Amino acid sequence: MKTPSTSLIQVLIIKSVLEALFVVSLAVFTFIRILPADFHGSVAVTSKGLSGWVVNSAAPWDRVEVQLFIDGKFVASTVANESRPDLVTQGRSKDEWHGYTFPLKSLTAGMHEARVYSLHSIGDRTRKTLRLVGDPIIFSREPGEAISPVEPRLISK
Repeated sequence: MKTPSTSLIQVLIIKSVLEALFVVSLAVFTFIRILPADFHGSVAVTSKGLSGWVVNSAAPWDRVEVQLFIDGKFVASTVANESRPDLVTQGRSKDEWHGYTFPLKSLTAGMHEARVYSLHSIGDRTRKTLRLVGDPIIFSREPGEAISPVEPRLISK
């Protein structure tokens, strides 16, 4: 049996390294294109529901669509276009119109987990991705009472 020449082995190693670099570059480009890091925001529990803000730093004048999921189920969608003057004073936005509110009137009693996502259009706007805004929020609602956040240390897993 013939042993391969050293130059052939070197060529195959170089080819493998170039292929790996190409695949990694393609993966990074796709990740940045599909899930841009330009969305910033937060969500908080209020006595009547959830409210927060979201800004697309790449397009600071655009209004961002946000979607609410509670316990893993889609609940509502809105556009973050409410006044939040604190965003301008804190330097988080160029204008104040990036707030949103989700009233939660018909929510059943008990513990719930809420997640708010910003909706991002890709390319020709026919494909969309969701990007989590802030952290998931655990809250409770007792019958006839307001919604209240649950401290993370009080949650048993």
